[in-house]
Amino acid sequence: MSAILLDSSIVHYEVLGRGRPVIFLHGWVGSWRYWIASMQVTSTSFRAYALDLWGFGDTAHSVLNYSLEQQASLIDRFLMEMGIGKIALVGHGLGGLVAMSFASRFPQSVDRLMAVSCPLDYAAVHTRLRTGTPSELTDWLSSRTPQSTTALVDAAKTDPQAITASMVGLQANHIFTSFRSSNIPCLLVYGDKDEAISTPDEEYSISTMTHQIELEGSGHFPMIDETVKFNRLLIDFLALDSGSSPRELQMKEEWRRRVR
Repeated sequence: MSAILLDSSIVHYEVLGRGRPVIFLHGWVGSWRYWIASMQVTSTSFRAYALDLWGFGDTAHSVLNYSLEQQASLIDRFLMEMGIGKIALVGHGLGGLVAMSFASRFPQSVDRLMAVSCPLDYAAVHTRLRTGTPSELTDWLSSRTPQSTTALVDAAKTDPQAITASMVGLQANHIFTSFRSSNIPCLLVYGDKDEAISTPDEEYSISTMTHQIELEGSGHFPMIDETVKFNRLLIDFLALDSGSSPRELQMKEEWRRRVR
């Protein structure tokens, strides 16, 4: 277990590999742990970091830090503390919103962003995700396989107030609109069986530097439900030349059927 102290509060992270930095950010259910398979795959060519956000996993609980702005500031301070330069961001759910918030504020620090199962507005979030307890959300959204159970074991550590605060921020701010204007390459990934997050309409989400893919057979956790397929997409996205539109993935045979 690795950790840094920010204002005397513990921020937990894990790291694998060497190379250009990739930061993985978890969602509303779980912790850094469900990124393990993705970190292992990317660590052959990249330095993969996974953090626990404020109020989740083994990072400190601090109500004053639960807003999306403060979670984004956590990323900024982590990068400064660790001496990390320009990054690729991979965020799931809440992590996607935090990644977009960070990228909007610090566009010079972000090379590309993958947002997985991420709501682009408040209406895209199912009511149960807004109101359920961490244990209820785990029961609802996990596939209940041994792999899923292990990957989401830290969900019980979640402070419910961290979920509530993020929902308030999503409702109040136009996060995706602000992020899209930064023109950072962004890949939106959704599972076609995700009950928690509605896949956005193409007209709303698409821009020159934004591309959307729906993974067949995946629920809310594509990295667990369809690990091989998800990690292949992740590696293809990270392998694109810097500044390239993720629309170039459309040319790859395995993604043609499910692109938006």
